[in-house]
Amino acid sequence: MITIDNYLDSHYIHRSNWLRAAVLGANDGIISISSLAIGVAAASATREPIVLATVAGLVAGALSMAAGEYVSVSSQTDTEKADIEREIKELREMPEEELNILAQIYEKRGLKKETARQVAIELTEKDALGTHIRDELGINEISQANPIQAALASGAAFTVGGVLPLLVILFAPVLQMEYWLYGFTTIFLIILGATAAKTGGSSIKKAILRITIWGTIAMALSALVGYLFGVSV
Repeated sequence: MITIDNYLDSHYIHRSNWLRAAVLGANDGIISISSLAIGVAAASATREPIVLATVAGLVAGALSMAAGEYVSVSSQTDTEKADIEREIKELREMPEEELNILAQIYEKRGLKKETARQVAIELTEKDALGTHIRDELGINEISQANPIQAALASGAAFTVGGVLPLLVILFAPVLQMEYWLYGFTTIFLIILGATAAKTGGSSIKKAILRITIWGTIAMALSALVGYLFGVSV
């Protein structure tokens, strides 16, 4: 039986926070590690320096991605908390003005003036702060930031994404390594784009085109740098 409690469970929006962090991490892991390896491979005739640079980049990148995601999402959380504290103060010091603002919000959404006022009164009586957080600030359970979840999803996804080009480096021929990396990385990006689109319910074709085009540009520029500064290592 479909109820308001379970109706939204199947919607994709519930996945938006962790999916964004995971796709960003995996995409960054695949592209940055592949680009790094391609740049080194373009200037190297042996496998060891390519592996060393790749492993170092993988470890540093995963930690940096997790830390960066945590810091950025925590900043968003701090901003949300500051606005909530401000709302608490305003509800205490100017309740009538806050009620009027709430009524105006509902009126702009399409309710008649009298109905909007009545809705604002009833919701304020039930949960004034929760109502203002949701309808005035636009913060709800789905959109609310989660720093730990974002950091773990991003760091883990970067690691998984970065391991894929590392496997190519370990087993592909050193000769023309950059071409092997480019070919397999393109495949990895196609799989990532399709998986992300499938999970998020969006267009698979658009996701694949977007992720492969930008990945190709990044790898091409890295290979160019390797050739330009092609010191033998």
